Amino acid sequence: MPSDPPPAPPAARPRQGMRFELLGPVRLWRDGHELDPGFPQQRALLALLLVHAGRPVPTAEILDVLWAQRPPASAPNVVRRYVAALRRLLEPGSPPRTPGPRLPRRTGGHLLEADPDEVDLLRFRERTREGKRAAATGRAGTAARQFVLALGEWRGPVAMGVPASVRDHAQFAAVQRELLETARLAADAALLCGRAEQVLPVLRRAAAHDPLDEPLHARLVLTLAASGLQAEALRAYDDVRLRLGRELGLAPGPELAAAHARVLRQQVGRRSAHTPLPTPTAPPPPATRPPATAAPPPVPPALTPAVRPAWLPSDPAVFVGREAESRRLDGAAGAGVVVVAGAPGVGKSALALRWAHRTAGRFPDGRLFVALHGSDPSRPAVRPADALRAMLAALGEDEPRLPDGLDALTGRYRTLLARRRVLVVLDDAAGTAQLRPLLPAGPGCLALVTGRQALPGLLASGARQLRLAPPSAEDALALLAARVGAGRVAAEPGAADEIVARCGRSPLALTLVAERLAGRPDAPLASEAAVLRDTHGTLDALDAVREAFLGSYRLLPPEQARLFRLLPRLGDDGITASGASALAGLPVRRARLLLGALADAHLLTEAAPGRYTLPVLLRVFAAERAAAEGGLPGT
Repeated sequence: MPSDPPPAPPAARPRQGMRFELLGPVRLWRDGHELDPGFPQQRALLALLLVHAGRPVPTAEILDVLWAQRPPASAPNVVRRYVAALRRLLEPGSPPRTPGPRLPRRTGGHLLEADPDEVDLLRFRERTREGKRAAATGRAGTAARQFVLALGEWRGPVAMGVPASVRDHAQFAAVQRELLETARLAADAALLCGRAEQVLPVLRRAAAHDPLDEPLHARLVLTLAASGLQAEALRAYDDVRLRLGRELGLAPGPELAAAHARVLRQQVGRRSAHTPLPTPTAPPPPATRPPATAAPPPVPPALTPAVRPAWLPSDPAVFVGREAESRRLDGAAGAGVVVVAGAPGVGKSALALRWAHRTAGRFPDGRLFVALHGSDPSRPAVRPADALRAMLAALGEDEPRLPDGLDALTGRYRTLLARRRVLVVLDDAAGTAQLRPLLPAGPGCLALVTGRQALPGLLASGARQLRLAPPSAEDALALLAARVGAGRVAAEPGAADEIVARCGRSPLALTLVAERLAGRPDAPLASEAAVLRDTHGTLDALDAVREAFLGSYRLLPPEQARLFRLLPRLGDDGITASGASALAGLPVRRARLLLGALADAHLLTEAAPGRYTLPVLLRVFAAERAAAEGGLPGT
């Protein structure tokens, strides 16, 4: 396919003020003169701040992106030096060590202020939003034009010029996916209004950036045919078919195969191109997928299931926010295994299910879901062999004929999925030993794992992790409004804010409160706020939250549990190894290890390297356990 066009010269851009570019090489200009963003790691920090332009980026997130979760002890100081260098570059007139309007100081993080027209990513997003609004109101021609204008900001792989390890991070992969999604939307709009030629250049460029994105290449095939280039459309299909077979051992999926069939039947022309594309969630027409030219030998027919399981529980009825986290899942999905980790009640399962339903079209061979009960205090964790038997039965295997033994079951399971694209959601995992036999080996499959425990063995093997924090106060308030009614929240904003604060923004706690309020539609929100206020210092008004915390607490070794019970005594100013050492009568090194283990269990939050906080509801729970079990040294 044609190579990318060269980037637009700086002279073609406005010469006044600042201009930042991220959608290609990381570059910046001031008053028409290009500036040097510094060496690669400093460029990477600038790129990350541009991804979040106008929003603070926590220091912990910066360390995670710049050092891939293995920051050296000096990393926070290095980040401060980078910020100081960028401040000198962007604010040359500001006094030394004095924050200016571009890089104002923020507690626990850093922020880059930029106007929407100064950053190519922000301009791209605004044009894309305008295109989506036009498409939603039936103005396909306007939508196609806006999408093409948006994609005009794209000059190459995102964040070129920064270290490859940083560019591979989900933050930048998510931006790349935004671009590809807009390219798909542009193709859809142009096909609907019969203007295929308008989007063909940007679609070719997008397809070159992701040679294995089947939905994108399906649209390229249709757009080429609709532009009168039927022979090139067929060649484009053959190219991607061969790549899928050679690199993934897969045959084209239903969307790409359907596009090819329409071209062969000459059902795509300049005036018939508006025929809607097949929806990605629709099951593929053939009973089985044809083998790819360069694929491995097919699975024997006796092992080929005739069913495509759709085992996902229902999509959460109420789901608010989590756009950034969903984009990170989009970017991490290529890892084969993605772990969504977080504290009890933070919404891990809800996010996993919402994302699984939204992306079901990527997995046309089925979706499996297994509740592993890794932290359920009322029942034992599911044994791997039992989970495998259930999944094999769902995949069409005759249950009485299943082999005995974990190894044999694992082999049968992986053989069935070797050349399929299946999503496997493994909810509430107990640990790596439980998970490993359940992970599909096929390159087209994804295991989406939720759990409260650290899974270092999986991460060391290449799995990607998304640590889920409580939602923002704004999203927590929106969640409450979605459950009790926006009118009630608007009528009592003070009481609503108090409920959100006393619930620690926990989705589980807010859901419990909302359920009580929904059962009393005439009760004021202030009455529920008063209940939470009156029970302050206990979880008596949030029994289900207490049970969720117990599920994690019961898994702690005695030494970790004892330190956890002591932590509320350290106050709200931050928990350090030296403070915990003095409190618990432990060597500092041992206290540091125990604090890290509690953070891995998501019963503690590492706000900055070596400094921890105890979220409000966990602080209450720890105090309750101390009163019930004792927390003094030696107890």
